[in-house]
Amino acid sequence: MRYHQIDQQLFIENRKRLAAKLKPQSIAIFNANDVMPTNADGHMKFKQNSDLFYLSGIDQEDSVLIIYPDAKDGVHKEVLFLKETSEHIAIWEGHKYTKEEATATSGIKKIYWLQEFNTVFRSLMVETEFVYLNTNEHARAVVETETRDVRFMNWCRTTYPLHKYERIAPILHELRAIKSKTEVELIQEACNITEKGFRRLLGFVKPGVWEYEIEAELSHEFLKNRSCGFAYTPIIASGASSCVLHYIENDKQCKDGDILLLDIAAEYANYNSDLTRCLPVSGKFSKRQKEVYNAVLRVMRGAINMLVPGNNMNDYHREVGKLMEEELIKLNLLNADEVKKQNPDSPLYKKYFMHGTSHYLGLDVHDVGSRFRKFEAGMVFTCEPGIYIREESLGIRLENDILITEKGPLDLMGNIPIEAEEIEELMARQKEIQSV
Repeated sequence: MRYHQIDQQLFIENRKRLAAKLKPQSIAIFNANDVMPTNADGHMKFKQNSDLFYLSGIDQEDSVLIIYPDAKDGVHKEVLFLKETSEHIAIWEGHKYTKEEATATSGIKKIYWLQEFNTVFRSLMVETEFVYLNTNEHARAVVETETRDVRFMNWCRTTYPLHKYERIAPILHELRAIKSKTEVELIQEACNITEKGFRRLLGFVKPGVWEYEIEAELSHEFLKNRSCGFAYTPIIASGASSCVLHYIENDKQCKDGDILLLDIAAEYANYNSDLTRCLPVSGKFSKRQKEVYNAVLRVMRGAINMLVPGNNMNDYHREVGKLMEEELIKLNLLNADEVKKQNPDSPLYKKYFMHGTSHYLGLDVHDVGSRFRKFEAGMVFTCEPGIYIREESLGIRLENDILITEKGPLDLMGNIPIEAEEIEELMARQKEIQSV
């Protein structure tokens, strides 16, 4: 793996917390993600199932994890099945986990090869009563491809129809929402790599540069710092494209006077960061651009102050909306009298700020966790207000990653430049250095 080996204690503790929430005589099964095909004999880059990684640290295809706390044979309380390597696989695909390496990574002592799965699983199912199956239950998930989890679920229910089946996703959503110290450190490393990428751009962005060239600069910096690359498809949007929320073409030329909206971030060890910054292509914000920029920054800082234990997502977004209303009135984008008369279910600010302010962050960029759960210490959220004025081809969004603590919000991206004046100064300084 590119990243440094993670302390196995993280995965041992994660499994303990999960096991404590299972019913007696229960077994829980977790499958690796599929290797997805492209065309002919090609395939996409492998991305591990987040739940399996959370519980084992195993970052390899064709892997299965079983957790069975009440197994009569104690060695089967935790079992890992792996693809057995061979000389052929070693030549064509490279190294795969040995049993010893899998134990060192996960802390799981009982390792089988995958071809033994049916025999071992049958012997365990004879003893168990409840079977916890895993599926993607993220509220925003749209899954049109049959996954390995779904195939396994159908096979298991057909092969063992008399067992009692349960959902494991709600338990994992509850557990994964609270990050351990080690997880926070991994997210922080992803943020640190993102900072290096962003600072690299301060001397690179100028009129005439292409958005895809900026993407290439970021890829270079991320990869050389042990990241596998972008945490999500990067948004590098200049000019009018800054008002397109999910613009990913990144194929325009940056022009003098443009704002460049950068929603770009690195992953590290499967943990993600999520950053948005806006740069003036010329190196200097116009008066209007700076007015809008500073309005978004004020909303962001007000929103961060609300990311505290005991608050909740609905109240939080409602209060952030009030902050945004005030700023949009000052920018002459909304009329104060009309705001007073507005339908509270369709607030007027949504014309210029149409998305949510925060989402969970972790092993998934839009990480799992209930939007109805009160904020607790250990949760990590993004904070990303924006103002999009399409008639002015001006979109400003700012985003940092925030850890909720008992002492207040901790900004994991606090070292990344965000003040408009600081950005202008750093861009000018980098250009001076390059001209020497």
